Amino acid sequence: MTTLVFSYSHVDESLRNELETHLAGLKRQGLIDTWHDRRIKTGEEFANQIDQHFENADIVLLLVSPDFIASDYCYNIEMTKSLARHESKEAIVIPVILRPCDWHELPFGKLMAATTDGKPIVHFPTHDDGFLEVVKSIKNALKRTPSANVKSRLDTDSIESRLLPSQMIEENIERSSNLRVRKTFTDREKDKARIQAYEYISGYFENSLNELAARNTEVECEFRRIDANSFEAAIYVQGKRKSRCGIWTADGRGGDIFFSSSGVSQNSYNECMTLSDDGYTLGFKPIGMAFRGHTNQLLSNEGAAELFWEMLIEPLQR
Repeated sequence: MTTLVFSYSHVDESLRNELETHLAGLKRQGLIDTWHDRRIKTGEEFANQIDQHFENADIVLLLVSPDFIASDYCYNIEMTKSLARHESKEAIVIPVILRPCDWHELPFGKLMAATTDGKPIVHFPTHDDGFLEVVKSIKNALKRTPSANVKSRLDTDSIESRLLPSQMIEENIERSSNLRVRKTFTDREKDKARIQAYEYISGYFENSLNELAARNTEVECEFRRIDANSFEAAIYVQGKRKSRCGIWTADGRGGDIFFSSSGVSQNSYNECMTLSDDGYTLGFKPIGMAFRGHTNQLLSNEGAAELFWEMLIEPLQR
């Protein structure tokens, strides 16, 4: 069985979880086994466990994002060791670009990314569309691992999946990826999408604030849920408040999810996400008060959360 290890920032843990779900099919076929640092048990030595699994990995997925690049451990230790094993043909390293970032000039920039042209996962119509490309890339990589049995099984599965009951199809013939069908979304689907997005954003902010404080000793963060539909956050540097925000969801009148740099308010806001669709999938668009360049893009929950996070973190990055 091929061992696959994730190198990632904990800020991107939710995306890693989604990718691991997409890999369930390969696991059920007995083709791969996956590992990440959340598998380390209480009492086990953290660094030794990570070193051991990265040293034994057949495939290493670099889950690339701004936070991955900013992480000294991910960049200087996990990535460096993995690339050395890739160069010596002891392992295969695959970059998976989760979120937009400047990665092409970095040491792993010479490698073929898992998605076409290194398209970030959050820029796909849905995360499922992006992670499906990643799974296909991993299946191709499995054929290059030393295990001839894995390659044989994948080739057999590939042929059998193209057989019709009444005829044989040539092995090299693929199917179209253009299989989407337009649909009309119900009010129930829209309400669920709005609620799920708000809950995702609140969790995203709470995790990001915890990680920000953990990485910077001079930084303190506060996250406070006001009720089921709103929360406030603040960032302090050496005791001085540098940034704050309130985020809340409404019923779609005038917008769906609101951001205000002065806290939760019923009277004013700095940006607002509106629920929309492209005929195939639901997503969000900012109305353009703070992000004029993004008003034509349909954003995933991750994309909406990241834009709001940029508004909160920007005063600390000037």
